[in-house]
Amino acid sequence: MSNILSLDDSLILIIDVQDKLLNAVFNGEKILKKSEIISKASNILEVPVIITEQYPKGLGNTIDSIKSYVSSTTKYFEKTNFSAINETEIYSCLKKMDKKHIVVFGIETHICVSQTVLALIDAGYKVSVIKDACGSRKEEEHNAGIWKMRDNGADIITVEIALFEWLKSSQHAKFKEIQNLIK
Repeated sequence: MSNILSLDDSLILIIDVQDKLLNAVFNGEKILKKSEIISKASNILEVPVIITEQYPKGLGNTIDSIKSYVSSTTKYFEKTNFSAINETEIYSCLKKMDKKHIVVFGIETHICVSQTVLALIDAGYKVSVIKDACGSRKEEEHNAGIWKMRDNGADIITVEIALFEWLKSSQHAKFKEIQNLIK
């Protein structure tokens, strides 16, 4: 399996980018901006998306701008497990979508993102974590989560790495649209 992202084999998993969680993380403004870019790109490039919400009754729903940018075919799931893969409905949906490379970002890096990523790796998926679209309440916890995922086989990337790996070339039909997202 290639270490470079492919539009044919990628799926984006957005973990818990919700109102109350976003307001509690140290890098919330940056996460929102980067999450919006990836959400817009997913729609432009037609990369399928699954969105999870950790206990939305108490933590709020996914940020409205993200919901407005992703495709209408995006799948939404509530969860109470920290690892999204421990939720039967989510894991079943993931398997049905039949993608081998899962691109993950969200909140909190060291809890729900990390536990989901490690479970995905254990289940045989290639996983890339978009570091600049992940966050925790404390920077120290965020960094520890990134290190743990990296040390256990996840690729740590940025929004721009993901976008340009998906494009492959400036000749891609959607290059200008994607380039405008990061200007």
